Amino acid sequence: MSAELTHLTASALAAQIATGELSSVQVTQAHLDRIAAVDDLVHAFLHIDRDRALDQAAAVDAKRAAGERLGPLAGVPLALKDVLTYTGAPTTCGSKILEGWMPPYNATVTQRLLDADIVILGKTNLDEFAMGSSTENSAYGPTRNPWDTDRIPGGSGGGSAAALAAFEAPLAIGTDTGGSIRQPGAVTGTVGVKPTYGGTSRYGLVALASSLDTPGPCARNVLDAALLHRVIAGHDPRDSTSIDAPVPDIVGAARAADVSGMKIGVVKELGGEGYAPGVEQRFTEAVALLESLGADIVEVSCPHFDYALAAYYLILPSECSSNLAKFDAMRFGLRVGDDGVLSAEQVMAATREAGFGAEVKRRIIIGTYALSSGYYDAYYGQAQKVRTLIARDFEAAFADVDVLVSPTTPSTAFRIGERVDDPLAMYKADLCTIPSNLAGNASASFPVGLAPEDGLPVGLQVMAPPLADDRLYRVGAALERALEAQWGGSLLDRIPELTTLQEVAR
Repeated sequence: MSAELTHLTASALAAQIATGELSSVQVTQAHLDRIAAVDDLVHAFLHIDRDRALDQAAAVDAKRAAGERLGPLAGVPLALKDVLTYTGAPTTCGSKILEGWMPPYNATVTQRLLDADIVILGKTNLDEFAMGSSTENSAYGPTRNPWDTDRIPGGSGGGSAAALAAFEAPLAIGTDTGGSIRQPGAVTGTVGVKPTYGGTSRYGLVALASSLDTPGPCARNVLDAALLHRVIAGHDPRDSTSIDAPVPDIVGAARAADVSGMKIGVVKELGGEGYAPGVEQRFTEAVALLESLGADIVEVSCPHFDYALAAYYLILPSECSSNLAKFDAMRFGLRVGDDGVLSAEQVMAATREAGFGAEVKRRIIIGTYALSSGYYDAYYGQAQKVRTLIARDFEAAFADVDVLVSPTTPSTAFRIGERVDDPLAMYKADLCTIPSNLAGNASASFPVGLAPEDGLPVGLQVMAPPLADDRLYRVGAALERALEAQWGGSLLDRIPELTTLQEVAR
């Protein structure tokens, strides 16, 4: 029975909890049991909030028994990326410098989940301070891809995506700075959505790059992602970048699953040399399927996308070097060398040396250099000009098409350790996803099959104008419905059973 419960969709679980056919305690316990069974292998979680999750579930069941109206996801368990604050649970951001830190307040996203009676199972693993494309940069060890535990689950939010694919949670929250929701979604065969920047609150999100970070929903199907998106979206006066505008009808779009009459642009610059043959094959097949469903397909050129990677890796490190300056051993977190002999500056240097990992140090150094006197205009200033040109490319394209599409990642999941010593190769995993972060528009990744050469998942990225997030769900749901009809079920039905892989690993 537990195995059956963990394979149900979030919407199905919520419906059965609402009618009393299932209790939230049953559902939560089944997922906690699943975590206990497989997470030693997957390492999706950094912290399991077992007792509090069961208490939250019991409270939902009491509300239902009392006849109170429940929300559309009430009682459903969720995995929360460990970069969003949650009182009573550690928030480490995957870093030793915050090991054991207990935040005194909830992030807005966290509070909205709790207000919707969603049960938080625990905090998921990530690249340290969300810096990475593989979840290998976590100070607490890598997360493994449930499709092949020798491979990465994407990054930086690999823990959230892996928890979905391992059936440890039906829902998860990620954050996307350069593709950290969409990339893990693509390589684990799950759905990952980056809302319009400002469409979800950053209050309580430990900042990496403030002009790029965006919390968003992760799920195993499109409707579940839309329902979760609706819970966390909306204006927040505590976030100065939050957009005070109505949330589009994303749930209605997901239910409609209709692309007839839509004009879809294929981005010429996001394909060709450097893209794996299996990725391009599945992408091409998915575009043809959209055309058969009534969409009008055209090729679109966005010439400045070729410069997005270089611009991003100046803007992000610059903002990162500023945001991470607060981790100075003086106010909270790790403190090393405070023996009464070292000066405050020496304690700070010793703490940052011990607390930050190699990738974080690399980006802080790059960003500090780019912002330094004499180099600001040459590097950071020029990168911001490129960012404007990329935004104009999007504006020109969206004047002619409803959405743009591309592969989500140039390759399927690579092997753990394969790119650790080659930062440039690692950064290229962000090639397709970065433009949307620089421009602030909405984008998402949807599974479109397995690459023939390695049998691993491939994602299709859909990009929509700001505040047109509903268009993502129209396309994703239409694709999902048509592909599942072809496959005879969900792509995740084909995933190997983790207990078998666990025996092989031993």
